[in-house]
Amino acid sequence: MKYETDSRLIKEGQIFVAIKGHTVDGHDYIEIAIKNGATSIITNRDLKISVPYKKVKDPEKYLHKLLVNEYSHEFKNLKIIGVTGTNGKTTTCYLIYQLLKELGQKVAYIGTIGFYYNDKYRELPNTTPDILHLYKLLLEAKENNIEYIVMEVSSHALSLERIAGIKFDIAAFTNLTQDHLDYHHTMANYLKAKIKIIDYLKKDGILILNSDDKASNKFKYHHIFEVGLNGDYKIIDYKYNPDSTVITFTIDKKNYQVKTNLINNFNIYNYLMSLAIINNLDFDIKEIIAKTNKIYPPKGRCETLKVNNSYAVIDYAHTPDAVEKIIKAYKELKIGRVITVVGCGGDRDPKKRPIMGSLSTSLSDEVIFTSDNPRTENPDDIIKDIIKENKANNYQVIVDRKKAIIAGLNKLKDNDFLLILGKGHEDYQIIGHEKIHFSDIEIVKDNIPKKQN
Repeated sequence: MKYETDSRLIKEGQIFVAIKGHTVDGHDYIEIAIKNGATSIITNRDLKISVPYKKVKDPEKYLHKLLVNEYSHEFKNLKIIGVTGTNGKTTTCYLIYQLLKELGQKVAYIGTIGFYYNDKYRELPNTTPDILHLYKLLLEAKENNIEYIVMEVSSHALSLERIAGIKFDIAAFTNLTQDHLDYHHTMANYLKAKIKIIDYLKKDGILILNSDDKASNKFKYHHIFEVGLNGDYKIIDYKYNPDSTVITFTIDKKNYQVKTNLINNFNIYNYLMSLAIINNLDFDIKEIIAKTNKIYPPKGRCETLKVNNSYAVIDYAHTPDAVEKIIKAYKELKIGRVITVVGCGGDRDPKKRPIMGSLSTSLSDEVIFTSDNPRTENPDDIIKDIIKENKANNYQVIVDRKKAIIAGLNKLKDNDFLLILGKGHEDYQIIGHEKIHFSDIEIVKDNIPKKQN
């Protein structure tokens, strides 16, 4: 790759593209880029520097065009799967990644929990990285003989054209619920961003939809398969336990049954979506089912830890829909009480806060409202938003997240579930502009109460 936007990563002979971001202006680092070996600069202003430069109106858009023109042809032989939707992207993509590996395929995953291929793993800054970063990942995958790419596609990525030049063999839509309205402003805009994934399908590409989500009706395309209660991949029945789910479904009037290492209603859709995608890559249904017992949810997605005779569940649920679904799912088990620890992130859609608060208290036996990633907001103010419309009396507020989790653990009795929601796989807390190490999973493991005799 001959282009770079990070002056620290510049290698001898590369072209530095100076982009003005929300918090950092690349123009402030041009001299560092030159010192590190940049032989030319792309900029939007006149410069007095020791190397040649090209002045363009918008360096970021110009870079997009350069990358598409010079590198997108490199990906034509890759089979690329893109999954979009509010919830379920990570789990669906990670299940696809695992299943394809179990089926003996060379596959890479790009998404919220990182970049995976072979035995390699790297963290990523965004669900869908910026276009330069994404192209680098795809080139790396190709150089390592990867044949399949499965990637999460966020609404931001679709709006900002981070996936320009990429063509999907299969695209999928999981669902649409309230999130990211700080960016999209309206649900209509949010949906329009999701529908854009159709523009990135190959001419003979396939679109997989969750037919039980009403927003799926807005996706118009010539080659669609549906997953749902009345879909091509039709859910007939399910039964789940604390650590597994048995799903009965029909395809082409044939009945199948599979036991998965997944729990909760929404994971039925995530699993069948992954099965439908792999089936449309020409893998046999029975072959996929045979490998299912070897796959697991990703870290921080319904990750269940035994706490004496009860359970702690760490999950990334951070939208009203996700919070509602996960609490309802554990209530349906009808084994013990459901105690929920939950908060909301700062500098993000404040409209969802009271909704999440009311859902938590109406569905849980007990709730502890706490801090999530407050960022530049005061955690107390975020919690005030969460509880401002709440008339329930089954909650308490413990702003310190560690203390809140420990308090939840100490409330557990036999067969209870403690749902710790919002951060999932994250091993940090963002306070101000600083990332501080913090892991819900570690807090649980380090603070399991001594079993009472």
